[in-house]
Amino acid sequence: MGIKNVWSLALIAAATLTLTACGTANTSEISDPIEGVNRGIFKFNDVVDTAVLEPVARGYRAGVPQPARTGVRNFLQNLKSPLTIGNNILQGDLPGAGDATTRMVANTLLGFAGLVDVAGKEGIKYQEEDFGQTLGKWGVGHGPYLVLPLFGPSSVRDTTGMLVDGYADPIRIWLMATDQEALYYTRAGVAAIDKREELIDVLADLKKNSIDYYAAMKSTYGQRRQALLNDENAGSASMVDIP
Repeated sequence: MGIKNVWSLALIAAATLTLTACGTANTSEISDPIEGVNRGIFKFNDVVDTAVLEPVARGYRAGVPQPARTGVRNFLQNLKSPLTIGNNILQGDLPGAGDATTRMVANTLLGFAGLVDVAGKEGIKYQEEDFGQTLGKWGVGHGPYLVLPLFGPSSVRDTTGMLVDGYADPIRIWLMATDQEALYYTRAGVAAIDKREELIDVLADLKKNSIDYYAAMKSTYGQRRQALLNDENAGSASMVDIP
């Protein structure tokens, strides 16, 4: 990556650590000082989702058999393995790093490059880890709640984590260095469709049963991020990664 790039990541992380005073790490409550702006972006995202993302996701579900969709999801998760391992190490979770490494090796070599979750069938389950969680483990609070255009619910801490993960992603670095940008953007598009398909029923239920869809989404986001930080099962609150 180069010394300059490594220092850039270090400076981003150091700047984010100053957010500790903005919130407590071990809580699902997130302050929302720019709620008006967030609600406006949330409404825009909902329009785009209703007009584009949800129909595409439903078409993907209707046109692609479940085993194939599962294979795509396994493959995408396997591509994230280097980041998962790195964040486990940064969190001091060496057993977690070992499990993630075992999953990557087993699924890549025996699972057709990750299409089949061989390790999962042996009891080594996929555990999502990102730099936002790493910052939380270091004691950094959420900071203000943010709704990002197209990306959805986030916070200052988790947005910083997303940027660091994206910048440090070895797959991105390799594809960009070998002039294969189209593959990188294809991967991002497939991941967005896959995630939206996974959340079709969850989001429909949340929207239908919420008096305030915005508030319900913010609450669920905070609960799931806290569950991930505590290495708990996030359950049906998996809409944190809404594309």
